[in-house]
Amino acid sequence: MELQTKEDAVKISLTLPGIPEFVSVARLTLSGIANKMGFTVDAIEDLKVAVSEACTNAMKHGCRIAQDSYNVDYIVNGDRLIIDVCDKGIGFDFEALEAPDFDNPKENGLGLYIIKTLMDEVEVKSLENSGTIVRMIKQLEE
Repeated sequence: MELQTKEDAVKISLTLPGIPEFVSVARLTLSGIANKMGFTVDAIEDLKVAVSEACTNAMKHGCRIAQDSYNVDYIVNGDRLIIDVCDKGIGFDFEALEAPDFDNPKENGLGLYIIKTLMDEVEVKSLENSGTIVRMIKQLEE
């Protein structure tokens, strides 16, 4: 995915093991960045939920064994925070993903729906045997 950024954009990258306990590292890093940018406490909580969901999906679908890793990139681009969660899994057909059925809820399958609800923009790029990138963008409100 190509991203147009300002020259003064700042990128912070994490490579995390496919172990659930390390999702807190992604959340804490995000919290510090978003706080420095001026996001409200409520917005930061929403961002942390979205990142947790994306990291959980990356571990579940992109890490076959605990030694596998995934990446989380935080890009501060002016008053926008861009978060990319990238795994090296087998990929999936994002367009074929069905909307959740709230009348007959399933145990799984709400992650991307939750992310879309909490973020301003969400893009998913998934290629067979090349992994998946979930890009989440949140605009700083004035």
